Amino acid sequence: MCDSFIALPSFTANGSVIFGKNSDREPNEAQDIVHFLRKNISEKSLKCTYIEIPQVNETFEVILSKPFWMWGAEMGVNEHGVAIGNEAIFTKIKIKKENIGLTGMDLVRLALERTRTAKSALDLVIELLEKYGQNACSGYEDKNFFYHNSFIIADKIEAWILETADIQWVARKVKNFASISNGLSIQTDYDLISENAINFAIKKGWNKAGSEFNFAKVYSNKFMNWASACYTRQKTSLEKGGINKGNMEVLDAMNILKSHHNLDFQPSKSTTKDLCMHATGILSTSHTVSSIVVEIREKVMPTIWITGSSNPCLSLFKPVYLGGNFNFSISKAKPNDSFWWKVEQFNRLALKNYSQIKSLTEKAFITFQNELIEQDEKLIYELAHQKFPNLEINSKFEQLTNEALDFHEKFILKNSKRTLEKKNTFAPFFNNFWAKQNKVFAKT
Repeated sequence: MCDSFIALPSFTANGSVIFGKNSDREPNEAQDIVHFLRKNISEKSLKCTYIEIPQVNETFEVILSKPFWMWGAEMGVNEHGVAIGNEAIFTKIKIKKENIGLTGMDLVRLALERTRTAKSALDLVIELLEKYGQNACSGYEDKNFFYHNSFIIADKIEAWILETADIQWVARKVKNFASISNGLSIQTDYDLISENAINFAIKKGWNKAGSEFNFAKVYSNKFMNWASACYTRQKTSLEKGGINKGNMEVLDAMNILKSHHNLDFQPSKSTTKDLCMHATGILSTSHTVSSIVVEIREKVMPTIWITGSSNPCLSLFKPVYLGGNFNFSISKAKPNDSFWWKVEQFNRLALKNYSQIKSLTEKAFITFQNELIEQDEKLIYELAHQKFPNLEINSKFEQLTNEALDFHEKFILKNSKRTLEKKNTFAPFFNNFWAKQNKVFAKT
């Protein structure tokens, strides 16, 4: 499960584009923050997660947040200011489960590596979708987890929502602000549609010939929409985003991703209605394992605010930059010295004493988060007004990233004992679920 939103220049305080996404995956599925430079390529083919496709001569610089085991990415940004995130979508079209197609994450990375604008990214995803399909497992331990995908695709000027059902699709150009979750949302208000989307639905008996065509109504799997509470989460992100109409800032976007459905939230009571999702067991197995907010500017490089860790409600958004150097280190299936696993061990212990740890993180992180945003704005202003290339400013960006990573790690070291001050609350199913998940630590 995931949630994404986009705010265009007409909706934001400073005329930038703001993109946000929570990546909800399996709890033990570490997510890496990786940086690939622009590259000239001699190889003729490219191995994606499951299949090989023709390679291109050049790929663009990208920063990605990706499941450690997968070629593709949940979300990311390229050197041209294109940002993309995907969502799992469940439709009436059955998937044969043969792993002979591209994952939604493959499509995200391919578009970021190969295109310069949101519209060209949209066109490429559609082209690849129609050629290779989506018959590809996206589960880590759950090898039965197949789904179709929707996407938010944005650049410094415009954004598109693309929703799919196998090789059928619709797309809508965004006006002002939009969000998507794990259900089809484009109904009759599409700008583009695949050639056979309507006739395919008519042949299946899902739509009557001559009647108004509603893509979401025709192709949705209603049971999965209900089980995932996708429309509740989408409504929440739309409402929270709407509060800041014409004045949205990156901190507002971060707060949307941190939100829970109930004010008296406890992890053991988390449901699929929460944007910041905490896994609880059979009915709610998804966990927010990484979060991103991207501020895309018209004339200066974007700032990529990324947690690189689970549960944004307990995390700091760190700034990373294209053209710079940073090191979150690479995760593995078992806990190692990567940033994700270091924070994850702390966050797991915090489940036993959530209220106190949440209070500690808010006191420590809110002030520092504002300081990071202020420093980022100063550096971006300096970059925008420099007359000549300046290596010193590049080092300042790198220093800001390292300061943020260092602050988060020191907070964990300082407060690790406090996570042990309270025993589990009475929530036997929740406690049993996490006891099983935490066996991964015992095996290292």
